[in-house]
Amino acid sequence: MACRRNRSAAVETEKVNMAEDAERGRWSAAEWHGRMLVDRNGEKIGKLQDIQVDVESDVPQFATVEEGIVGRHLTFVPLAGIHVNPDELRVDVTKELVRTAPDLELHGEELSQADESALYHHFQQNFTVLDTESGRRLARR
Repeated sequence: MACRRNRSAAVETEKVNMAEDAERGRWSAAEWHGRMLVDRNGEKIGKLQDIQVDVESDVPQFATVEEGIVGRHLTFVPLAGIHVNPDELRVDVTKELVRTAPDLELHGEELSQADESALYHHFQQNFTVLDTESGRRLARR
């Protein structure tokens, strides 16, 4: 009986490696809208509103959540190392790191190149400007 429980627990939690399993990550990410994001310690961050993908690979990079009751604003949360559970999505950062992220504004549906750079650097991720007119890496899905 213990073996079955362990197998069941393994099925319930799925770690999605976005870089290595892009096709599966895209498929899963489409179902994440409205799910609760929690930090690595289980603290609630907020409900996932949108997903920002890398424009070259189409791999999900960041999620946006709406925070606050009064004066709501969008907060960006990195999706690298995400664990998909039946009731929540567990990200591999702390709520404090998310809380101290730069306050960014969308320009229509997009972030500016400077805002993207600030976001990647805050979460200690590599950022390279694309060789395009805008130079942006992220697009909303």
